[in-house]
Amino acid sequence: MYYKLLFFNSLMIGTLIAISSYSWMGMWMGLEINLLSMIPLISDNKNMMASEAALKYFIIQTMASTLLLFSIIMMSMKFMYQMNLITYFNLIFNTSLFIKMGAAPFHFWFPEMMEGLNWLNAIIMLTWQKLSPMVLLTYSNTTSMYLILTIMFSMMISGIMGLNQTSLRKIMAYSSINHIGWMISSIMLIEIVWFYYFIIYCIITINISIMFMKLNVFHINQLYISMNYHILLKLFFALNFMSLGGLPPFLGFFPKWLTIQTLIQSNMYSIAFIMILMTLMTLFFYLRITFSILLLSKAVLTFYTQPKINTNYIMAFNFITLLSLIFVTLMFNFL
Repeated sequence: MYYKLLFFNSLMIGTLIAISSYSWMGMWMGLEINLLSMIPLISDNKNMMASEAALKYFIIQTMASTLLLFSIIMMSMKFMYQMNLITYFNLIFNTSLFIKMGAAPFHFWFPEMMEGLNWLNAIIMLTWQKLSPMVLLTYSNTTSMYLILTIMFSMMISGIMGLNQTSLRKIMAYSSINHIGWMISSIMLIEIVWFYYFIIYCIITINISIMFMKLNVFHINQLYISMNYHILLKLFFALNFMSLGGLPPFLGFFPKWLTIQTLIQSNMYSIAFIMILMTLMTLFFYLRITFSILLLSKAVLTFYTQPKINTNYIMAFNFITLLSLIFVTLMFNFL
């Protein structure tokens, strides 16, 4: 168990090298350290699904790293500028980053790999592993049309594919793809908006995933049984999912509000409208889970033993999440 702490530290260091390096090769090296540290964290000798997930992750990330290295080498050659080929290699560079972060239409590996992870590894995949590709995306001279297509695909695919899922890990994966669409749109315009979005998205995702981890649930039907015995958890779970969907007055509404505002100020009305419309689909399956949990009556199951959960820190986290929108709005009014 202790050796995983070593890999966790090198995972953090790899990301920090990638986002703080002055050279493209340094960034690539940081991403590789991050990748090679993540694989031992995922793999587990006692769990075949975890080992399969580690292999899938290795193959896909290696392919993305190869594309990234190829594009970096080609962009560093002077004759590429003379032949006006730099745009094409820039597209390859961005494609490799989209594969790494799991943005649609390069998302094919992400939900399937998430299905083999435990909740702790899932939290890392949903939050920390998105950081370095997103930061590197801000450094590239990207054509807006390519980014807009990726945003539209991410919003549409996550909404449609998430509707018929019963696995909580896959629901969180498609939710992540949807939020990637929002984050790419904020990167395209104002980077500080992306920073706010990423921080708030991480807080809400970690909050929900910790509740799943403590209840030891992986599918919706398990959730119905577990939530019946914890009324406060049931309420907090519902409020967190509403926050993740971006409903006011919760914290998750704030970054979406900022992103929509920046899109409208940049005269991108149609993109803002389509993004809101597509997000309604993800909000639908959030609310479907939430209402079905809230409306279930407390039935006593004789064969089910109630898990003992320390809810104090969960309540503290949720209290922060629920009241943060008020504090954040006040802070921005005084800036």
